[in-house]
Amino acid sequence: MITQQMIDRINQLSHKKKTIGLTDSEKAEQKQLYREYIDAFRANLKSQLDMIEIVDEDRNKKS
Repeated sequence: MITQQMIDRINQLSHKKKTIGLTDSEKAEQKQLYREYIDAFRANLKSQLDMIEIVDEDRNKKS
């Protein structure tokens, strides 16, 4: 799960990367945070898509 603190840190590292650059440890941290964010986003999207039910005009559910 992505917390607001993680998003804030991603934004901090992104800003620092654009201005003065990142150290090797910060690059690794940024990569890890991006991976966690993308994984959480995909899991959330998959969960939402799995909940979708297709219904025809007669309100019959389709597989």
